[in-house]
Amino acid sequence: MRTGRHWVSIESVRRDLGEDRGPAPGAIPQQRSAADAYRVSDDQLRRARLVVARNSDDPDDLRQLLDMLGLISAHPDQPPPVSR
Repeated sequence: MRTGRHWVSIESVRRDLGEDRGPAPGAIPQQRSAADAYRVSDDQLRRARLVVARNSDDPDDLRQLLDMLGLISAHPDQPPPVSR
């Protein structure tokens, strides 16, 4: 993926965040329910915000990207759309 200033890959984001690679290749993941597929944890939300912040050009760009991705809420007393 190309951002405003440089190339970003999933591997580079994982490396930057110190994310574990997860189960070994070929390992069978645990079964998930339909509700799990749409649930976003607080940690996932924090990491997504960090990735967007690292790749935005300025505060206005950051605010716009976070809003478009549903990572911030228009109302401070409500959770962001991805957490609802």
